[in-house]
Amino acid sequence: MAVEQVSETQHAPDDRFEYFWSQRGEWVEEPNVRRGGESGVQRIHTPSGQLLYAKRQTGHIYRDWLHPFGRPTVLRELDALTGLQALNVRVPEIVFCGAQPDPVHQWRALLVTKSLDGFVEIEDWYANGGRERHGEALHDSMLKELAENLARMHKGRWQHGCLYIKHIFVRVTGEGAAAKAEVALLDLEKCRQRLLSKQAAVHDMKQLRRHSSWKPADWDKLVYFYRTAFGSAIKGL
Repeated sequence: MAVEQVSETQHAPDDRFEYFWSQRGEWVEEPNVRRGGESGVQRIHTPSGQLLYAKRQTGHIYRDWLHPFGRPTVLRELDALTGLQALNVRVPEIVFCGAQPDPVHQWRALLVTKSLDGFVEIEDWYANGGRERHGEALHDSMLKELAENLARMHKGRWQHGCLYIKHIFVRVTGEGAAAKAEVALLDLEKCRQRLLSKQAAVHDMKQLRRHSSWKPADWDKLVYFYRTAFGSAIKGL
């Protein structure tokens, strides 16, 4: 069965939505009760063997001045994924997104993305000896790659909103001098655009500093790479 990306104004046809809604798999994030409903993430496999992640929600909404009656949070995440992909920020690839009114829960909503094959949480990468195995030059290039992704996001005025180190994933391909580090960002449910790029930058970078375990020397390198990529001075980092 073909899959497609849909927007809030182009909801998925019933058969597409029901197809993905009916898929079941292992919970990787047990349903959380909040925002007037539930939201959880399952790992599912397509008939062809492709690994996907499905965020499944019922009545899980947010409200702002554009949506005073509520909007499923996966649709805000869809906006962010689409916006960041356009800025060449590595995020999960969208397979399907849809939302339907529901008489019991107000909304049923789904966001299905492809697995980030080969990527691991950056803290797991450190814990498993990635830095020691690949050396300091590769580690520096990983920090630079992360800084450049963050700078592209912030220059586009996107604020991640929940930039904890556990939401940064890394993949290393190749060995020795040919090794290359790639970085991806996850969990964009709270991501939104700010009026000014520096507002997004200061919020996220301060949050990342509080919720990371980098030593001062590593943090200073990350900030140096970030400032270079951002292209202007930012106070408070």
